[in-house]
Amino acid sequence: MDSKTSFLTGLIGAGIGASLSPPLHEREAELHGLRLLYRLLDLNAMNLDVAKTPGLLTTARQMGFAGVNITHPCKQVVLGHLDGLSPAAAAIGAVNTVVFRDGKATGHNTDWLGFAHNMRRGLPGVPMRHVVLLGAGGAGAAAAHAVLTLGADAVTVVDVDRRRADTLAERLRGQFAGKRIMAGDVALLEPCLATADGLIHATPTGMTANPGLPLPPDALRPHLWVADLVYTPLDTELLRHARAVGCRTLDGGGILVFQAAEAFRLFTGVEPDAERMLRHFDTLVGRAPARL
Repeated sequence: MDSKTSFLTGLIGAGIGASLSPPLHEREAELHGLRLLYRLLDLNAMNLDVAKTPGLLTTARQMGFAGVNITHPCKQVVLGHLDGLSPAAAAIGAVNTVVFRDGKATGHNTDWLGFAHNMRRGLPGVPMRHVVLLGAGGAGAAAAHAVLTLGADAVTVVDVDRRRADTLAERLRGQFAGKRIMAGDVALLEPCLATADGLIHATPTGMTANPGLPLPPDALRPHLWVADLVYTPLDTELLRHARAVGCRTLDGGGILVFQAAEAFRLFTGVEPDAERMLRHFDTLVGRAPARL
């Protein structure tokens, strides 16, 4: 356990004013007898573009932050500005947590753990013979890593940027021998969904600031399960359409909580109570706790 009892932490990203990370981290710290301040470093609020992310990292380190979380659109931008990467962050090619310790900035990826835990908890036993991933950015890369670790036989990566989809697919092939990993542009989405078992949505479409559907609603079929990484709002238009046609669905709330729990451990050296954090999250968003 870390001998410190006070921590300054935060979140770097764009449009993060409504983030629930501050109350999640600060309340869990209080219940462990720690003092933790969690600050939002919002690119939009500071009128900065994503290229300024490395400068914010430097500022946070100089101000004595124990670490920062990293969210859209900065998870891959930070890669070349750190002193080291955890094995998971190096494998995934994206960072969502940076820890400042012993004069070094080390990048970690707790998103994949959050997604894996959320899948096991919220969609237990779903078939994973073929999973379609829509979105090949940092969040999508973590989700792909997680679903392949959980046993998916095949993953098709689809992105509006075909080169980005190809790059992620190639990275995954190098890490998951024996798995079928394909890539394509959005024209491949509907044909793949016709026979796939599940869809993971990992684009910004559906967020409060970017409402809408990331795909034609008639592309959804009752046999699909649908996991949305968006958590603001929790009940996205995609999930509503998916439920309407009979799909099993999973929102992004658990991903936020479980990745936050691992980030809290990295920042403080204290083991959090993830289930307690999930109950706190349910209170914050005004929903009844899940009964599993």
